[in-house]
Amino acid sequence: MQIKLLIRKRLGTKPNVAFTMQRLPQPKGNFMSKINALEDVFIEQLRDLYNAENQLIKALPKMAKAAHSTELKEGFEHHLEQTKEHANRLKEIFEKLDKAPTGKTCKAMKGLVEEGAETIEENATPEAKDAALIAAAQRVEHYEIAGYGSVRTYATLLGYDQAAATLQTTLNEEAETDKTLTKLAESINQEAAHPNQQNGKQ
Repeated sequence: MQIKLLIRKRLGTKPNVAFTMQRLPQPKGNFMSKINALEDVFIEQLRDLYNAENQLIKALPKMAKAAHSTELKEGFEHHLEQTKEHANRLKEIFEKLDKAPTGKTCKAMKGLVEEGAETIEENATPEAKDAALIAAAQRVEHYEIAGYGSVRTYATLLGYDQAAATLQTTLNEEAETDKTLTKLAESINQEAAHPNQQNGKQ
């Protein structure tokens, strides 16, 4: 859009002068605070994890409901309680840092949760669905393990020893959950690989 201001003045024998002013285009998108140091990266990554945990809190009950194996169902239910505690731990860290935990959406977890939802809706045998649910859950665990490993290291470097210890505790629990899922997969994948044998037992 142009705003034209025509200013005509007679200055002796000089001709009329026309001035044109053009409005500068407005910048698009949201402004984000500049990340200047590791401290800023630390806070942003913590917010990412906090949002991820809260997304997972909503997703895990659906995964538990869809699971056929009693052990897998109980595993999801147990991890739901752990995940709630993980979110609370992050909130406590933010309180000590005097920072807000919200303000960031974890797009990676959003995608993983959506994939999990697709798995739940798949037309599959119970054994095959359980195998797929484990795969979806382990993708989540691997993402969280990477995330918590990073923020734990940042906390140590920045001198936040108590936060580092808390984050290490969560990291250990995420790793243990991943091992539990791997152990469950050893039997569930076998059942999914030989569905006819399972049907013969029924």
